[in-house]
Amino acid sequence: MRYRPGHDTCPLPFSPFKSCTVPRPIGWLSTVSRDGVHNLAPYSQWQNLTFDPPMVMFAANQYPDGRRKDTVLNAEETGWFVWNMATWDLREAVNISAMALGPDEDEFERAGVARTGCELAPGDRVAQSPAHFECRYLSTHRLPGDSPVGTVDVVFGRVEMIHVDDRVITPEGKLDIPAIQPIARMGYYDYTVVRDVFEMRIPGASEDEAAGLEGKA
Repeated sequence: MRYRPGHDTCPLPFSPFKSCTVPRPIGWLSTVSRDGVHNLAPYSQWQNLTFDPPMVMFAANQYPDGRRKDTVLNAEETGWFVWNMATWDLREAVNISAMALGPDEDEFERAGVARTGCELAPGDRVAQSPAHFECRYLSTHRLPGDSPVGTVDVVFGRVEMIHVDDRVITPEGKLDIPAIQPIARMGYYDYTVVRDVFEMRIPGASEDEAAGLEGKA
């Protein structure tokens, strides 16, 4: 099976594209508008970019009518957005917060999650989430699509504050990922959960290479 996206009709009933780049971490992002309305929404096109300093990105597709996502607008207007780790226990709240609600509705309330304040960023973060990044907005790069919904805002940010719940830290000082059980996006309507972790070290890696792999400056 092969086809050219944008030129050929997909020979499968469901596009395989999103099901090849898997699993994708979820950018469960909270922001606040200039008018003080809180927003919470998940983005599956989310990733870290580098670690010294820590920088991240997320990509938000437009609505079919050309409107841009509230998360993007809020980040641009206030200069901040906050990442909240999405976990198995919070999966239903993550799904509810994905609803296309109006800009005047608070997704924290709709999803039924408790909130706690940030130290640097305006707005709130999800209290039940075990880890958070307070991210200073850097820039937006708009990529035109073949359709209005295909046009995407790629937003870049610098992580200025990291929060980790002490209860999910192992005695060795690492995050206990099997205990946290982060969820990740697959294709279609599918998700997965991280419960199994294994370690592999690159043979012959130098001290600098090892530091880079561990995210040390």
